[in-house]
Amino acid sequence: MKILVTGISGRIGANLALALIGAGHEVRGLVWPKDRRLEKLKRLDAKLIEGDLTDPDDVERAARGADAICHLGAAFQGGGPFSSQDYFETNVRGTFNVLECALRHSDRLAHVFYASTDAAYEKYVPGGMRQPIREDETTVAPVGWYALSKILGEEMCLGYHRRYGLPVTAFRFAMTLAGDEILDWAQFRLSHWLQVYEGKHGETEGQVYKELQRLSGDGERLLVARDTEGRSFKKHIADVRDIVLGFLSALGKETAIGETFQLAGPAPFTWEEAVPYLTQKLGMEYVDVRLAGHVPTYYEFDLSKAKRLFGYQPAFDIFKMIDSAIAFRHGEVTDLLPTHIPERGGGSDAL
Repeated sequence: MKILVTGISGRIGANLALALIGAGHEVRGLVWPKDRRLEKLKRLDAKLIEGDLTDPDDVERAARGADAICHLGAAFQGGGPFSSQDYFETNVRGTFNVLECALRHSDRLAHVFYASTDAAYEKYVPGGMRQPIREDETTVAPVGWYALSKILGEEMCLGYHRRYGLPVTAFRFAMTLAGDEILDWAQFRLSHWLQVYEGKHGETEGQVYKELQRLSGDGERLLVARDTEGRSFKKHIADVRDIVLGFLSALGKETAIGETFQLAGPAPFTWEEAVPYLTQKLGMEYVDVRLAGHVPTYYEFDLSKAKRLFGYQPAFDIFKMIDSAIAFRHGEVTDLLPTHIPERGGGSDAL
């Protein structure tokens, strides 16, 4: 297949392109003229076409002759800064341009994928999410222009499927990490929570801040985060290879068309599971703290729909992510392209 990947320089787009090429597909990528992250794409045997999603002619030039489109290009909340107009023009109008182009070439297009986000859900609520998040049941409540723009794009995609039969699939990505990023993830680190609580002013929060200061010691430490009741924080994220697997597994599958799917790792993790394991691997110390006065991170996704309709079987739980990250840092993992935070490209929300 000839496949266009917009957002090819992002952590997901670049690794998706690498996997598609490895599977025998011919890949081209639409790259933003001001993108400074193209060095890592030199490993790819892909045709790079300079252009802007907001220009219909650029999109047409990139998509001409494609059999499938993976639309990941976006103004991403981890990049920028972007204005409300930036989000609208790139994410909403840009997606409209992709869909209009796809419609003109619908006689040959087998699949159009749209990268959406788990920022669609209001996941950070008092007490945490009591039930697993299901893409067809959990209320969509985007907050902020990034999330809103992605959901507007998602609705457009599904509307083009309903009205014109365009073969569209929307993927909502969990927070996605690549390479060795999990080893430096801020929310496992005491220093991150010191910064969070430094800006809080209540009496309870002040007590937590003093405790964090007391525990900080001389060097960097990790932290097992708990809520007021002592329950460990819980989160569901993804290794980039499991997101890429979603595309490879769904490509050309009739059962995936016209649907929205949540993609994530095989299981959520808790801080009380992950932090001691990471501590052992990094040779660091950790502390255990109840973060009173802070809305806890406590949610997981139900991935049964993706598993049922296109056989999605993600493999990288938090322990495999940590082990792979250490191997990547030592140069022992060669099936990933390097990535840097922040990214301008497909991704998900951060706390």
